[in-house]
Amino acid sequence: MIDLQTIRAAAQRLSGQVLETPFVESRTLSEITGAQVFLKFENLQFTASFKERGACNRLAQLTAAERTAGVIAMSAGNHAQGVAYHAQKLGVRAVIVMPQFTPAVKVERTRGFGAEVVLTGETLEDARSHALAMAREQGLTFVHPYDDPDVISGQGTIGLEMLQAVPDLDCLVIAVGGGGLLAGVATVARALRPDIDIVGVQTRRYPAMFDAFKGTHHDGGGSTIAEGIAVGTPGTLTEAIIRRTVNDMLLVDEGDIEQAIVMLLEIEKTLVEGAGAASLAAVLREPARFQGRKLGLVLCGGNIDPLLLASIIERGMVRAGRLARVRVSARDVPGVLATITRVVADAGANIDEVHHQRAFTTLAAQNVEIQLVLQTRGRAHIETVLSALRAAGLHAEEQK
Repeated sequence: MIDLQTIRAAAQRLSGQVLETPFVESRTLSEITGAQVFLKFENLQFTASFKERGACNRLAQLTAAERTAGVIAMSAGNHAQGVAYHAQKLGVRAVIVMPQFTPAVKVERTRGFGAEVVLTGETLEDARSHALAMAREQGLTFVHPYDDPDVISGQGTIGLEMLQAVPDLDCLVIAVGGGGLLAGVATVARALRPDIDIVGVQTRRYPAMFDAFKGTHHDGGGSTIAEGIAVGTPGTLTEAIIRRTVNDMLLVDEGDIEQAIVMLLEIEKTLVEGAGAASLAAVLREPARFQGRKLGLVLCGGNIDPLLLASIIERGMVRAGRLARVRVSARDVPGVLATITRVVADAGANIDEVHHQRAFTTLAAQNVEIQLVLQTRGRAHIETVLSALRAAGLHAEEQK
């Protein structure tokens, strides 16, 4: 049902409807990872996700009766926006069922495309059951986010563009939720380059496709910053395609994804969501697996809540040693705080926060404990600041 021909036909339908996104090498990430890293910027699509490719391809093939009745989809956000946007362009009614904890930025953007949004349940499976019930009741056409041949073919157009731009790629590293993106891209890649290495990436908290592929079992669930790939059950069609076309699957942790988000923001000046950073997270986590190879990575989405992004950036600064907590103990005498701040300033660090503690400490009553949050240039700079404080006769240590 899905092959190189169906994906090329999808590419013709999508021409002029979606952006043919840049696919370029990141020299800095290549130096860091020891591989030649090419990035496919699907976060630059109008809805900030590759999902509109599959949605557009599916909606373009609706019958007249289906267009009149309207469509319905379940989604954590990106598929929702893709369906809503292209339904609006076609003048088709769109109902989107989303888990109730979907990030507000995705909910509001979906509504902004004219869709009717229904928030229900805690997981995609809850949303799916509700959407199917509404489809039966109202005669709506259900547009599945990944387990649909037209959707998979639409996502596969990414693989066409990648291999047309860089035909000699050694390996593709692709994030996996339900598997539509990986199944589509792998179908193209396996047809055009039978010897290419294809690797899927899932978050450790939602490893359904990994377990299906490997025959393992991991306890998953809970919150994840990669909610776009937080799928509890892999697609039937996508799983079958992935089993016969993909070489390997990897798992990444939340911290790996956070690090990748911050690196892409700092190095490439591009904003990705958790799912969009998963492929880079895998390369950073297992550099030996990819060293010396020419890699194609898909930055599959850029819809992230600003408050979550702020938290991730701050946590990234802590991991990099650019934000540090330092505890200083000293005699509680006039001018001691001024001495501390002067020493820190002379060492070139900036004070973010100061907590002056007398009561909640085990120090002698005549002493004071001062906790500082400092902006520094990295781990070596933290040690420079600590040494300067100690040289001034103060007891200082970093709080992990």
